[in-house]
Amino acid sequence: MKEQLNNIKDSAQKELSNIKSIQELEDIRIKFLGKKGELTSVLRGMGALSAEERPVIGQLANEVRAFLENEIENAKMELVRRERSSALEKEVIDVTIPGKRKNLGKRHPLSMVMDEIKNIFIGMGYEIAEGPEIELDYYNFEALNIPQGHPARDTQDTFYINQNMLLRTQTSPVQIRIMEKSQPPIKIICPGRVYRSDAVDATHSPIFHQVEGLVVDKGVTMGDLVGTLEVFAKSIFGENTKIRLRPHHFPFTEPSAEVDVSCWTCGGKGCRVCKNEGWIEILGAGMVHPKVLKICGIDPEVYSGFAFGLGVERTAMGRFNIDDLRHLYENDVRFLKQF
Repeated sequence: MKEQLNNIKDSAQKELSNIKSIQELEDIRIKFLGKKGELTSVLRGMGALSAEERPVIGQLANEVRAFLENEIENAKMELVRRERSSALEKEVIDVTIPGKRKNLGKRHPLSMVMDEIKNIFIGMGYEIAEGPEIELDYYNFEALNIPQGHPARDTQDTFYINQNMLLRTQTSPVQIRIMEKSQPPIKIICPGRVYRSDAVDATHSPIFHQVEGLVVDKGVTMGDLVGTLEVFAKSIFGENTKIRLRPHHFPFTEPSAEVDVSCWTCGGKGCRVCKNEGWIEILGAGMVHPKVLKICGIDPEVYSGFAFGLGVERTAMGRFNIDDLRHLYENDVRFLKQF
């Protein structure tokens, strides 16, 4: 049996010296150390040995087992080293070859202007409020004092999902939702996408972006609204910008006004951009209608407020002197690289 053990050791050592793969190594391990391996077969026959021979053969068997396990592990490490070295030789990277420069993206001009508007109003103490783009007819129209059949709905024709659900035409519904849940003081802006059934042209799109603002508190006046809009206009269009309010009608504000800014191209002298008027309309505004406050559970005898809404696309066109709104949606890289 001692001779058998020495033969197993020599045979395994010889086979290990010629292996070329991990699979061959595994086959050798099973052959000698597996459940039906040669060393295991020898150990099963130890029961036939005398009491004097058993410890001697047992010690030798353990030495052979330890030797084989150590040799197999060393062989495995050597195979892994060879494979890694071979892979490195085949996959040589020439670090002297110039790399390919990746083009970095930039923020879209609409995102730039939206963030700029947000920062201006955040600086004045406003909080940002958001709401669903798929809106209920109640919040989009009725709670804003635009009941069924009201002519104001014609100017805000939109995309209906059913009779009671639609794609919002303005971010004003967010104001209603906030007023329903909160008591004054309220000071928020509501940025987001809105939808109207408009044909696409140089100044219209069925999808566009708005930022609406709302302030409700005791003693809020039209003067506060004018001051706020002046600060905004000077911040985004330049310190020399002036604003002008023209009487208008919105069902959800009273009094209401269209707000113009002095032309950013000619400074108010008159040019092609402002159609020689010197002024460009950018937003609508007014004092929150008492009926709207009542609908939201706010007492108009105690509180008053103002609201305003501006189009981000039109503001971006003025900010970057863009003459066609469609450029903002066509994803022409030549156009977008300018910003």
